[in-house]
Amino acid sequence: MISTWRRRMAARRARKLELRRGDEAFEEVELTVPSEFKCPISLDLMKDPVTLLSGITYDRESIEMWIEAGNRTCPITNRAFGSLELVPNHMIRRMIQEWCVENRSHGIERIPTPRIPVSSMEVVEMLDKISEASKIKDQSVCRKLVVKMKALSKESERNKKCFKSNGTGSVLAAAFEAFSETSSQDEENDDISKEILSALTLMLPLSVEAKSCLGSPSSLHCMVGYLTNSDLSSGWNSALVLREIVSSDKRKVEALAEIEGALESLFKVVKEPICPAATRSSLIVIYHMVTSSHPAKDMIISRFVQMGLVSLLVETLVDADRSMSEKALGVLDGICDNEEGKEAVRDNSLAVPVLVKKLLRVSDLATEFSVSVLWKLMAIGESGEDGGGVLAEALQVGAFQKLLLLLQVGCGERTKEKATQAVKLLNLHRERLECIDSLDFKDLKRPF
Repeated sequence: MISTWRRRMAARRARKLELRRGDEAFEEVELTVPSEFKCPISLDLMKDPVTLLSGITYDRESIEMWIEAGNRTCPITNRAFGSLELVPNHMIRRMIQEWCVENRSHGIERIPTPRIPVSSMEVVEMLDKISEASKIKDQSVCRKLVVKMKALSKESERNKKCFKSNGTGSVLAAAFEAFSETSSQDEENDDISKEILSALTLMLPLSVEAKSCLGSPSSLHCMVGYLTNSDLSSGWNSALVLREIVSSDKRKVEALAEIEGALESLFKVVKEPICPAATRSSLIVIYHMVTSSHPAKDMIISRFVQMGLVSLLVETLVDADRSMSEKALGVLDGICDNEEGKEAVRDNSLAVPVLVKKLLRVSDLATEFSVSVLWKLMAIGESGEDGGGVLAEALQVGAFQKLLLLLQVGCGERTKEKATQAVKLLNLHRERLECIDSLDFKDLKRPF
């Protein structure tokens, strides 16, 4: 029995020794990247080696980040750059690729041959051709150039920045305006307009000049038509661009509202979502419509209320994420500036519970909007009524305690003022209506 035990222990020691030798052998053959293949900035294997006039080779991504940070000296020699031109080092790149192939047994993957990035000269040349083609309504030439531009922009972030910095957004916006004038009559013009609109979403945020072109009556009519009467991608692109236009130019809000079917199209995008991004963009456009100070504001809110926007927003808020909640609450806040809108919110049985639920649970902005809506709904209580039942309902779902807690943890001045007024209104009816034991909050200090 002892001899059997000894044999087992000897076998176990032999296995441990063998495993230890294997580990040592592995450590001896551990792969080391040659120093000439490493970028001097990132110290990683270079994927797209480029050389400056200083003669030092860097990885393109690293040296571009260095230059974009405002540095104008070589990080190795500390000498000023004579030129910022980056020359691809094909010899080093081929050597790196060969080294990767030789060491693929160690799990090293061969780096792909990088595409040469687009230059500013090429971009300007393409933009000139697009401008000329749009003036003479040459759909074929314009389509080819726009498709090529989209492909190059999607290749790398560097290409996209190059297109943006050379005014691509303004040229595309002018071309869209030119083709949108006849897009409803000419199917080919309609197709190229959709292609240009798709490219424009890659150039966001747009310049003032680009927004001016896109805010023309023909451009707005065209995008409104794409919201619901076209394919999903065109509807999404239209929502994104419309958001960009109205967010910076309040005059375009009224122009958009005057277009037949614009309000119905925006409502439909929210009711029948294309995608979350399009829904959020549509809510932002609606928010600017119901909050901007223009003569048609009350009419716009009234039409949205009649469509059923209030109940749709409340249902959306039940399980919405942070971004969607903020935008839906912002629209509700704007709607409550109108008496008809305020009445529609009061009549919705879910509105007050959902608003109270969003307090202190989503974000500071969502809390600010929720407090504002509740305050507007309760304000009628100052006339001697109970706000159409809002005060009673708010007390039943714990609004008093949440607002009091909000005042304790702190908030913005405007929100604090509204929350204080709401708490005072609720306090007047608290003894009679509250169904939550107030002793649970007896240690909280009141600001009144």
